[in-house]
Amino acid sequence: MNIQIYGAKGFDTQKTERYFKERKISYQYIDLFKYGLSKGEYENVRAAVGIRELINVSSKDYERLNMRNLGIGKVAEEVLLKNPKLFNSPIVRNGKKATVGYKPEIWEQWD
Repeated sequence: MNIQIYGAKGFDTQKTERYFKERKISYQYIDLFKYGLSKGEYENVRAAVGIRELINVSSKDYERLNMRNLGIGKVAEEVLLKNPKLFNSPIVRNGKKATVGYKPEIWEQWD
């Protein structure tokens, strides 16, 4: 497995890291708010989970950036890529597979 955890400070990110540590599965942690996702990483994750799953509608930036009116088209994707605080976290990648949030029931199926 080639696990990458894109996370921000928070309970779900801590639980996710603990899940992989307890099972002695190595992973790479990337600070989502500091580094965001590259366009290629974003496209892989979006293909796995969908854009709606990625957008944090509770984020302060969601209203400030008028995301509600942008929908889920190309403009919304560009705004999302430029403002990583709009992402739900943690985002966990294993190659082309990905999850958003704490999803151990899915990770258990990854090989």
